[in-house]
This record gives sequence, structure tokens and C-alpha cells, in this order.
Amino acid sequence: MSGGGQAVGTPPAPGPGPGPGTGPGTGERDGRTTRRPPALRLPARPETGVFLGAVAVLVFFLIAAPSVRQGASMATVLYQSSTIGIMALPVALLMIGGEFDLSSGVAVITSALTASMLSYQLTLNVWTGVITALVVSLAVGAFNGWMVVRTGLPSFLVTLGTFLILQGVNLAVTKLVTGNVATDDVSDMDGFGQAKKIFASSFDVGGVQVKITVVWWLVFAALATWVLLRTKYGNWVFAVGGDQDSARAVGVPVRFTKITLFMLVGLGAWFVGMHNLFSFNTVQSGEGVGNELIYIAAAVIGGCLLTGGHGSAIGPLFGAFMFGMVNQGIVYAGWNPDWFKAFLGVMLLGAVLINLWVQRTATRR
Repeated sequence: MSGGGQAVGTPPAPGPGPGPGTGPGTGERDGRTTRRPPALRLPARPETGVFLGAVAVLVFFLIAAPSVRQGASMATVLYQSSTIGIMALPVALLMIGGEFDLSSGVAVITSALTASMLSYQLTLNVWTGVITALVVSLAVGAFNGWMVVRTGLPSFLVTLGTFLILQGVNLAVTKLVTGNVATDDVSDMDGFGQAKKIFASSFDVGGVQVKITVVWWLVFAALATWVLLRTKYGNWVFAVGGDQDSARAVGVPVRFTKITLFMLVGLGAWFVGMHNLFSFNTVQSGEGVGNELIYIAAAVIGGCLLTGGHGSAIGPLFGAFMFGMVNQGIVYAGWNPDWFKAFLGVMLLGAVLINLWVQRTATRR
């Protein structure tokens, strides 16, 4: 199952039959495999709708909020987008694989709390905490994946349980260890400066400070796109999301694929958690609740179907940009920030309708 020729977010369809007519076994191809002109193929790509939406949102706020045109303002928009987008990427891959993870928001805080408290309370180099947090995050993802494939329960229920467990553990353990709802300041710990350069530093571009997370966001999106479209593992992801029974019948390692997808969400949670820790030097144990819905919404707006088997990594990148643009654009326009949720709701409903149209276009002859 080579991934080199699969550019649309659907698992490979059966090859054509021998006959020249139509219907099963007579040479007919469905809309996903029929060779169509570029003008017809482009609208069927998962990221087309969200790209146009992102352009429209950008133009709207460039007009409505002139301060957005400043370099520093756009850097802030990109930073806001990157912190959402880094997590939206693995969440999108998991959705393409046909599953959800409702624990991703609090998992970010779990990772940061682990690194912070371990390093500070035991007076260790912060890298010890960082590595331990990575192991914990991957373990949480592996547990979610194992529970899903082992029990057959919907991932919605499994990860909802994990969400509640992590939320309670985050708060209870932090109070027990620190006597407060927040961790102690780790900025004077050994290794802090090195870790900050990797996870939370800034660099100058034409006199504008840009956060390193923007670079990581783009790198991760490029890597995820290559994996989806150019590797066997990418074909596995589309296959298990489209029909896991059929995928298993042709030799796709369904359990391995699903567990590793959940572990990728854990990896993303670890990275964003480290960014939060080394950006603010401390972590509030009650944060992260509700962010999982933003990550899922960014993936849906980016073209990932709720039914699995369809999507891309580029779409969620634009979806996250729309979130960042709306979030900061409302502030720069001087509007009531309470409208942010309303904007997100409109974007989500619009994305669902566009995705429905894209799905029908992709399967239409």
C-alpha cells in the first residue's frame, strides 16, 4: 500500500473491472478515483474550503481592524494560531483515523504539571522533568488507544473518562504537592534557558518578534502532510478511518495504527505543555478544560470529516489560523470579546456544510 499516489483524503478504492460498461465489475470508477480536470479536482480537496474561508476572514479583519496590518499584530495572530494548530494536527490525524480524543486539552496541562513539579520539588534539571513528561504523555495516549481497540468502546466515552481523571488528578496532586492550585516558578532551575530556547523562544524578523512555535507549527504540518500522502502509514490512517474491517482484511495493522494515533495526540500535548511551562514559568492546574473542543473544531473546519477516512494536515493549519485571526481580530477591532464564541460557532457550522458538499463532490462521478 504505497502512499505516493494518494492525494485525496480517502482510502484507496478497488481497481477497475475488466469490462467497458458501468457498474460493479464493469470498469466503472467512483468519483474518488476517476481522473478529472484540475478545475474539478481542486474543490474536492479537504483544505480548499477552509483556505478560502481563511482568506475571507483575513481580508475581513484587515478592513475591520486596521491595526492587524502591523507586523507585530500579525505575529501575535500567528502565535495564537500556532498554539492551537500544533495540537490540532495530531487531533486531525486521529479524526482521519476515525477516532476522537476529548482528553487532549487537560493532557496539555498534565504534561506541564509533571515537568514542573518533578523538576522543582526534587531539585532536578528541568530536562529530567521534560523527558518524564514526554513518557507520561505518550503513556496517556497509549492507554486511550489500547482501551479503544481492546474494549471496542467509542473513543468519545473512553477519552471522556480520561478527561475527567486527568482533570481531577491535575488539581488534586498539584494541591497536595505545592499546597496551591499552581506550580512553583521554575525559571531559576538548571536547564531552563536551554529548554526555553526550544519551546518558547522568539526570533526577530524585520524588527518583529516571532515566537518559535510558529516555526514548529509549520514544520509539523509539513511533516504530517508527508506522512499522510507519501508513506504506508498514511495509507493505513485513511484505511482504518474509512472502514477498519476492510482495512484489517487487506493486512492493515488496525490496532497499531489507532494506538499510535492516540500517542501522537499525547506527543502534541507534551510539546504544547512544555511551551506553556517555559513561556510562563508556572502552570495553573485547572487550565486546559474546553481546549479539546477548539482542537477538534479546528480539525473539522480544516476539512476532517466526523466519520473518519477523509481530511488533510494542511486544512487544520488554515483552521487554526482562522481561530487565531478571529480571536485576535476581535480584540484589535475593539469589539466585545464575548463575540468570539459566536464567531467560532458560525465558522464551525459553515465548515460542516462545506465538508458535506466536498464529500459529495469527491464521490460524484
